[in-house]
Amino acid sequence: MKFGVLVFPGSNCDHDAFWTLQKVAKQPATMLWHESHDLEGCDAIVVPGGFAYGDYLRTGAIAKFSPVMESVRKFAASGGLVLGICNGFQILCESGLLPGALIRNIGLKYICKPVQVRVESTDTPFTNACRKSEVLTIPIGHMEGNYFCDAAILQELQSGNRIIFRYCSPSGVITADANPNGSLDNIAGICNQGRNVLGMMPHPERASEPELGGTEGFKIFESLAGVLAET
Repeated sequence: MKFGVLVFPGSNCDHDAFWTLQKVAKQPATMLWHESHDLEGCDAIVVPGGFAYGDYLRTGAIAKFSPVMESVRKFAASGGLVLGICNGFQILCESGLLPGALIRNIGLKYICKPVQVRVESTDTPFTNACRKSEVLTIPIGHMEGNYFCDAAILQELQSGNRIIFRYCSPSGVITADANPNGSLDNIAGICNQGRNVLGMMPHPERASEPELGGTEGFKIFESLAGVLAET
């Protein structure tokens, strides 16, 4: 199995994701340049955090036109596994791989701190190493993390069990106080209808080694590696 990490001008978490996959998860990984159509035979794609194209226009609005994203869309349509983290989540929404949009935080300030998220579903390739309702402490770092969609899409996400992570209190209670950015329904991460594409605002790669202060984010990468090992 092989992981690919996309690299856009302005990506700044690509090396973090690459390190976690290669050095911590011990999986083959490669960097994929935004101007290339070639996914190099990768079995899973990570769209990392950062500021693709400087977040000009709006987050992800330019990145969606990159040649590599055309290949990622085809890859996802064929069932390929795609994980979007923070700016990667924003890019996946702009690209139509996930519904909704990420807008400015409700306080109009950049937020960078550890938060708690509750695992709402383990029925994905990204969370099968977790327990349902498990609380994970994972850092966030974003200005536009406020998830928004219309009522019809929210109903689809809720009824389809596609809300994968929700911001919560340390004890796992979903409260307004636990919501750092104003996201609708405390949404921290969602998946597509096929459950092979996940977008999440928290950075699991920043919570994958003891040296970083926590390892609970590593369960996302552990889940992916386990699924690919079985195929």
